[in-house]
This record gives sequence, structure tokens and C-alpha cells, in this order.
Amino acid sequence: MTEPDHYRARGVSAQKEEVHAAIRDTDPGLFPGAFCKIVPDRLSGDERYCLAMHADGAGTKSSLAYLMYRETGDAGVFRGIAQDALTMNLDDLLCVGTLGPFLVSNAIGRNARLVPGEVIGEIVAGFEAQAARWADWGIEVVLTGGETADVGDLVRTVIVDATATARMRRTDVIANAGVKPGDVIVGLASAGETVYEPGYNSGMGSNGLTSARHDLLAAEYGERYPESFDPLMPQGLSYGGPHRLGDPLPGTPLTVGQALLSPTRSYAPAIKPLLDRAREQVSALVHCTGGGQTKVLRTGRGIHYVKDNLFPLPPLFAEIRRVTQAPWRELYRTFNMGHRMEIIGGEGLVPVLEAIGQEIGLDVRVVGHCEASPDGGRNRVTLTDPDGEQVVYRAGEP
Repeated sequence: MTEPDHYRARGVSAQKEEVHAAIRDTDPGLFPGAFCKIVPDRLSGDERYCLAMHADGAGTKSSLAYLMYRETGDAGVFRGIAQDALTMNLDDLLCVGTLGPFLVSNAIGRNARLVPGEVIGEIVAGFEAQAARWADWGIEVVLTGGETADVGDLVRTVIVDATATARMRRTDVIANAGVKPGDVIVGLASAGETVYEPGYNSGMGSNGLTSARHDLLAAEYGERYPESFDPLMPQGLSYGGPHRLGDPLPGTPLTVGQALLSPTRSYAPAIKPLLDRAREQVSALVHCTGGGQTKVLRTGRGIHYVKDNLFPLPPLFAEIRRVTQAPWRELYRTFNMGHRMEIIGGEGLVPVLEAIGQEIGLDVRVVGHCEASPDGGRNRVTLTDPDGEQVVYRAGEP
């Protein structure tokens, strides 16, 4: 399974080269290297402040929720989709150093013939519930409403997106420009059970779901629910897996369906105390979403990111590997594979993060370190896969 033949054939790309090319000449904002675009605070005109903004969503994970809803009749599965859309925005904004308050607006597009009002109600309730949970950890999220559009001509089932913004002091911005040789890379686990989650999280997040869904789930779902996937997808790439949604996932208390739908874990309860205690030690924060373990290639300049101590493979990703026999190179740039947030900086970060991890039940690990890139000004990632082999990625390469 190589991306040009398989992942791209499904109409998705881990690296989004065409998107990056399309926006190459647009204004990069006040801090071009920052994880999110930052613009002047033109609302107040105060040059000490800026606005950090971001837009994201749950992606094709909503198609999985649709399958589960049709199979079980439980519209409550869509509450997790709202959490996915919120977390993908909030955790990206955390990477520029803002702790809120966050203003959030949602955008829901549905095929009204297939997705009834009860689903919309659960999505809205999911936004409210997640905002309340973040409030318990000192993160204020203000829900400003949104738009629900009936766009059956465009959307086959339902898509859930959101846009978030926060105001912050320019001096507080983490611009990701200070990464240097000698910095450590600390990963925050994507799987397991923290004190702020209701149960075990598979670590799936909201990336790679098109691949995971079709690789793990059986052909019967495509036959019964043809609206759940792209009819132009080449034959043999849709729903070719061995599993039904209710099959148990070995090594977890979850079924395969529940594991795929595990709500995206937010790292706000870890990043807030980190920035409160040790902001000055942070060189960069990287949310390992699109591009998985290669996301960091867009951070800093002339850095070789050596990831030689990755987390053990969570059971869901192990099952994807077993079923697909996909090369590690492909898997590590499609999925997070065990950690979805990286904190890069001085070694003094390690005891601070380990203490926070113990407080909230979050696994923390030094996954690697930074060196000068042997490719000059071009960044490189070298990771050690579970077979002990090195996998190399370079900025600008597919």
C-alpha cells in the first residue's frame, strides 16, 4: 500500500501538497512559522494584541458515526463528532500558546433525507458538553452559534466543522521558530484513559479515517450504505476489511466501531498547566494531525527530528497494520500511531510534563531529540519503527 496507489486513490492526501501550493502566496500572518495563522487585533486596534484563528472539523469520521447510527439507532454517537471538531480546533490553537477564551462557531452540512433533526440535536449537545468539560479545567469556550445547511446535492451524509478564534498578547505567541539542536521531543499519548475522559480512548483522533474505515470494515457496509462513501472511488478500495462494527478489538474494552469512533482526545488539561509553569522553556508545540508523525517537518528550519523512542503501538493501529500489511512509512504519515501532541524544548520540560501526566493520568514520553539537519536548511524526520528500522522523511518530498 503506497500513498500514490492507495491513499490518494481514495481521494485524500496526508501531506495536502495541492492545498499548500494553492495558499503559498497568501499572507502568512504576523508569525509565519506559527502553527495557526495570527493576524493583528483590528477589533481593538491595540498593537500589543493579536488574534489567532483556526478552522477544522471531524472529517470523514462523521461517516463512521452515520454507519453506527444506522446500525444501532443511537444518535448519541454524534456527540463525539462534535468533540472531534472542537478539539481539532482548540488543540491547534493551543500550539500558538493561547489559553483562551475561545470563541467557536460551528458549520454543519447534511443530507436532510438521511440525517434527521435528532442527529443535529446530538451534535449541538456534543458541542455544549465538551465546552462544559473544558470549563472544569480552566479553559473557557464560548459557543457563538453556527449554521446548519441542508446540502444534499453536495454532502452524502453529514459533515461537522467549526471555526475558533482567541485574542492574545503578541509577546505570548509560541511562533515555533526557536527549535534548535539539542531540544528534546516530548510526546503526549493519544491512547489510554485519562482522568478527564469517561473511558478508554483508542487514540484514533480525526485523521486517517477514510483509510481506517475502508481497511477495517467489511464489504457489507458499502452494500447497505452506499451513501457512506464516494461512488467514484476505484473498485477494490472501499470496505474491504474483515470486521463488523461490533467485533471486539483485542487488547481493549472496545469494539472496532467504538475504537474508530473514540472522540479525539484534547490535550488542553496538559498544555494549560505546562504553559502556566514553563512557557519560557517551550520552543514549539506540534499537533500531529494531518501528516501524522511527519507534521513536524513544517516546524523550524534546518532541523533533524530524530524519533527513536516512540510509544508502543496502540491496539487499534496494530490491528490496522495486521489487516493491511501497509509499510510503516505509510502508516506513520497517515495516523498518529500513538501520540498526537509534541512539545519541543529544553530538557527542563521533561519533569514538568511528567508531573502533569501523573496528575491527569496521561502517558508522557521523551520520544526523541533535535539535531542539525544533514540536508542543510531542509527539515528531516527519522523515526525508528517497531521492527527497529529507520524511516526517513524530508520536507518537500511526497
